[in-house]
Amino acid sequence: MGWPFTRTQPAGPAAGRIRPAARPGSGAAALRPAAALRPAAALPAAVLALLVAACTSDQTGALAPVAAVVPPEAPRTTGRDRPANDADHAKLVASFGGEYRAPSALRLVSDVTDRLVKATERPDETYAVTLLDSPVVNAFALPTGRLYVTRGLLALADDTSELAAVLAHEIAHVTLRHASARTEMALRSELVSKVVADVLNDPATGALLQDQSRFVLARFSRTQEFEADQTGVRTLARAGYDPFGAARFLTALNRTTALRAGGGLNAEPDMLATHPSTPERITQVTQAARRIGAPGLGVDDRNRYLAAIDGIAYGDNPADGLIRGRRFIHPRLGVAFEAPEGFGLDNTARAVLGTTPDGNRRLLFDAVETNAGQGLEEVLKATWNDAIETGSFENRMLNGFPAVTAVSKGKEWYFRLAAVRVGTNTFRMIMAAKGGTDPEPAFGRWLASIALVTPEEARSLRPLRIQIVTAAPGDTAESLAQRMTAVDRPLERFHVLNGLDKGVPVRAGQPYKLVVE
Repeated sequence: MGWPFTRTQPAGPAAGRIRPAARPGSGAAALRPAAALRPAAALPAAVLALLVAACTSDQTGALAPVAAVVPPEAPRTTGRDRPANDADHAKLVASFGGEYRAPSALRLVSDVTDRLVKATERPDETYAVTLLDSPVVNAFALPTGRLYVTRGLLALADDTSELAAVLAHEIAHVTLRHASARTEMALRSELVSKVVADVLNDPATGALLQDQSRFVLARFSRTQEFEADQTGVRTLARAGYDPFGAARFLTALNRTTALRAGGGLNAEPDMLATHPSTPERITQVTQAARRIGAPGLGVDDRNRYLAAIDGIAYGDNPADGLIRGRRFIHPRLGVAFEAPEGFGLDNTARAVLGTTPDGNRRLLFDAVETNAGQGLEEVLKATWNDAIETGSFENRMLNGFPAVTAVSKGKEWYFRLAAVRVGTNTFRMIMAAKGGTDPEPAFGRWLASIALVTPEEARSLRPLRIQIVTAAPGDTAESLAQRMTAVDRPLERFHVLNGLDKGVPVRAGQPYKLVVE
C-alpha cells in the first residue's frame, strides 16, 4: 500500500531517468510508466494535456507512478533477514532507484517499526525494512513482510511520531488484510462481467458491470484508507507515540504538494481516486487523536529523529538529471536547457514536465530512441498520434544541433513540437498553450536554450542533502532559509520541512532542517 496515495500497486520514483527503451516503430507503442525518463511512444495531444495535469497533481514528488508487482498473501519467514519473494523485492527496489544506504536512519525506522508492531493485534509479525533511493514521499508495506520507506519521506517528516504515523498506517493495511480483500473483490468483479459478456452473450451489460465495479472498488479502497488511518492512530497511541503525529505529517504533505504545484495546480483527485484527499484525512486523523486525548500525549523524539536523518540526500540524484531553478541539467547525457520565465519544472518518471502556476501553459521534454536512419520529421510523426498541421514542418539548427519543429492544434490546446538530435541521442520538446493561443515566442526561447553540459559544469554538480543546524540567538526563519542552496522558494520550503507556520519564530537552541549542497 502506498503512502500517501495508496493503490493496489505502490507508487514509484520521480527521478526522471533517461534511458533507452523500445523504439517507437510505427508509432503505435503505448507510453509505459517507468523508473526512467523513457523514450517516447505515440502520444496524442489530449493525452499530453492530461498527462501533465495528472502528473502535477497526483503525488508529492512522485509523478507518473511506477507499476510494481505486489505479491499476493504469502507465508512469512521468521526473521528480518529472509522474507519471502526476494526476486520481487529486488525488482521493486531497482524500480525505485535502488536501496539507499543510511545506517542511522535505517536503524531508527526499524526500531519504530518493531515498537509499532508490538502494539498491534498481531505482535508476532516481523517486517524487513528497506530504504529506497527516491525523492518521492512514499512508504508501503507488502503482505510478505517487506516495508519500504523512501528518503523523500524521511526528509519531509519532522519527528519520530510523524514517521511512526506513516508506518502505523501501512502496517494497518497488512494486519487488516486489505491487499487480499481488494484483490478478491477485483477478481470477483472481473469474473462477473466476463460471464455476462461471454457466457450470456451480452457484451454491453458486461462492460457496464465492469465499469460499475471500478466505482465499487474505488469506494472500497477509500474505506480501507480511512480504516487504516483510524487503526494507525490507535496503534500510535498504544506504542507511546504522539497520536497527533499523523495530522502533522499529512499537513506537511499537503503543504509540500501545494509548494510543488506553485500554488495553482493542487487539484483534488477525482471520484475514482483510491485515496481520500489529504485535507479530508487530516480531519479524520485529528478527530481520531482527540478521541484518545489532548495534544501532548506520547513522545515525538524530534531531536533523535533529526539526528538520524542528518546528511541524507534530498531531491534528485545528479546522475539522473537535476533541476536548478528553471534549468534542467543531465550530466550523463550531456544535455541541458532552461525553461522560459514563469515555468516550474518537475523531473518525473516519464519526462521533465513544466507548467505555469495557472496551468495554461505546459511543456514536456523526453527521450526518443530512433530506428537507424530515421529522420527527425519521422520521429515526430511516429510519436504524435494527433494531426500535425500540413506544411508546418521546419528544419532548423539549434545551437548546432539538427532539429525539426511542427505545429499541432486541438480543441483546447495549441502545441508546438520539436525533435532535436544531440550527439547520438534524440529528444522531444513539446509546449502546449490552452485556449488555442500559440505558445510562441516562449517555445522559441526554450528551444534556443538547449545546450551541451560542459565537463566543468558536470563536475560542479553536487547532490543536495539535509543538514541539521541549531538555531542561534537572533536567528530567524528568513536568515536560516537564506543558508539553503539550489532550491526554489527557500523560505516556504524551510517552513514546510520544519513544520513551521508562516510568522512562527524559530527557537534558539532547537535543531532545524536545511537543504544544502
